[in-house]
Amino acid sequence: MRTVRESALDVLRARGMTTVFGNPGSTELPFLKHFPDDFRYVLGLQEAVVVGMADGYALASGTTALVNLHTGPGTGNAMGAILNARANRTPMVVTAGQQVRAMLTMEALLSNPQPALLPQPAVKWAYEPPRPADVPPALARAVRLAETPPHGPVFLSLPMDDFDATVTAAEDSAAQAAAARRVEHATAPRPETVQSLADRIKRARSAVLVVGDDVDASGAWDPVVALAERGGLPVWGAPASARVSFPHDHPLYRGELPPAIGPLTRALDGHDLVLVIGAQVFRYYPYVPGQYLPDGAELVLVTRDSDEAAKAPVGDAIVADPAVTARALAEHFPAREPTAAPDRRVRATQSEDGALPPGSALAAVAEGAPENTLWVNESPSNVPQFHQAARISTPGSYLFSAGGGLGFGAAAAVGAQLGAPHRPVVAVLGDGSVHYAVQALWTAAAYHVPVTFVVLSNARYAILQWFAQLEHAQGAPGLEIPGLDITAIAAGYGVRSVRAESAGELTKLVRDGTAQHEGPVLIDVPVTTELPSL
Repeated sequence: MRTVRESALDVLRARGMTTVFGNPGSTELPFLKHFPDDFRYVLGLQEAVVVGMADGYALASGTTALVNLHTGPGTGNAMGAILNARANRTPMVVTAGQQVRAMLTMEALLSNPQPALLPQPAVKWAYEPPRPADVPPALARAVRLAETPPHGPVFLSLPMDDFDATVTAAEDSAAQAAAARRVEHATAPRPETVQSLADRIKRARSAVLVVGDDVDASGAWDPVVALAERGGLPVWGAPASARVSFPHDHPLYRGELPPAIGPLTRALDGHDLVLVIGAQVFRYYPYVPGQYLPDGAELVLVTRDSDEAAKAPVGDAIVADPAVTARALAEHFPAREPTAAPDRRVRATQSEDGALPPGSALAAVAEGAPENTLWVNESPSNVPQFHQAARISTPGSYLFSAGGGLGFGAAAAVGAQLGAPHRPVVAVLGDGSVHYAVQALWTAAAYHVPVTFVVLSNARYAILQWFAQLEHAQGAPGLEIPGLDITAIAAGYGVRSVRAESAGELTKLVRDGTAQHEGPVLIDVPVTTELPSL
């Protein structure tokens, strides 16, 4: 008879989930003992960093990530990162150890008394198998749920004494059969629905296309580009996008919509039909009141997420696969020759006082980065300048957190590099943001992960200063963070670090950092503060 551990490991092998991101505790050791040679364990020094690395790994590799946390305290530490993963629509199975079953009733030390409740509502499903033999099939079910659109994290609580229990041949066979199942989710809209929408686009005086994160995530990039070109549709990125879903150097691209009701409506003024594909309608913040749409305008949303369709405050919705729908729609329009896009890339300029303007710093970074760079961004106050400088034009090349919480960037960059080892990864981080997941630097150094970290240092939470202006909250404390020395901290974690004093030096450091494969490099860049505007 085989053990639960052996059966569970075979379930994970069948799903291709042989990389485990974790920070072990005593309740996890029974799962980890005799760790097999064909599995890889990636250690993080804090649980939120562990989940952030798994998040980046899953998004960069297009696979489902596996996380192993330490019972209730570890899950609690990771909750912010799990919320980010939910907002990012990241397929992820989060496991946490649990006290032995014999001591659960008395709630002995390290018992998680309500394991299915603690991670809610950040996960799609939370479960503790009622018997040891139920662990392997529960893992198989968890993977399928994580991979069911909308993708997201699921949670399993696994008592520590379950792994040495035995399963019968029939139980083991049933678990492996469950793991071998494949479920197809590419739902196509009805032909008459596609025809009706195509007719609405043709009748519109001025239709516009808005694309969101799920275009990139669902493989709809090329069909959406074809639809825009054939239909002659100008294209906006949805507000606060976590991925790039349309080439930023395309002549039809107009930029990213502002994330507030009134300003967003003004940006769409003049259009009478708004076609939204793969985005929430809309991700608003801060609150700036106004109409949801310009006068006389209509909206149609295409989404895989029935919840997004239900909660949209305006417009019709089609719940279907974005790639299938865009491809079917494009066939209703004649082919057109695409026009050449003007070069809108920002060029770096030399600073006079030692601190670069953010736009110039980001232009210098973009100039030094290779064409196939995978970008991770967590410099919230500089997002517009980043996109102006980078002009990302290929799918799967940009990761940002949709959750609104910090701590994603540094950790996700390490995971992304592990998930896409053939691509250079450049992480652009604020000096405030980097300290939410600073322990990720140790993992990068310990595993020789060649991420190029670029820290834009202005000694403040600049994005909060922007919100303070909008919310008339000037004088709020805690928005300045002087005295940080990220190069010294990085060196303490074993990361080679340097400070860039000019745009030219920054470009060279990024070029050199992305060309090597020995390990991580951190570049500290003093920048001025330029607050965004709506």
